[in-house]
Amino acid sequence: QKDDDIEEGDLPEHKRPPAPIDFSKIDPGKPESILKLTKKGKTLMMFVTVSGNPTEKETEEITSLWQGGLFNANYDVQRFIVGSNRAIFMLRDGGYAWEIKDFLINQERCADVTLEGQVYPGKGADENEKVKNKTKPEKAKKKKDAEKKSSNNIKEDNRATKQREEL
Repeated sequence: QKDDDIEEGDLPEHKRPPAPIDFSKIDPGKPESILKLTKKGKTLMMFVTVSGNPTEKETEEITSLWQGGLFNANYDVQRFIVGSNRAIFMLRDGGYAWEIKDFLINQERCADVTLEGQVYPGKGADENEKVKNKTKPEKAKKKKDAEKKSSNNIKEDNRATKQREEL
């Protein structure tokens, strides 16, 4: 072997070969089990919203406590504050994301956790927002696009002047 060769474990994540998936561990009734296995060993990010109307400093303190609790449970999590009430939790191994999500949604000040496009309401969420496992508002956008298309069919021509008819 050459001295210049980089060992497989030291390669950047996008150049590493994917870990083999053991299909015997997949529960067909739980689609999350498939996601757990496909995200294993890959970096994953989840958004966490703090309930109430916290300042950025309060969000920093609250999420720091959550990060400490996860660290004590041997989860390697990095935290980045991205707003007055939002933080990103970055995980080195995405296979643990759903366990971490379960921990976070059981915290008193957690409004919601967004993981892989799914929004999971936390203990601190408003009662009207506690629609279990709601998805991002992409569906509403699709509805609006469909309404635009149908309204375009009604207004065939929106020009200021009418087209000239050939005689």
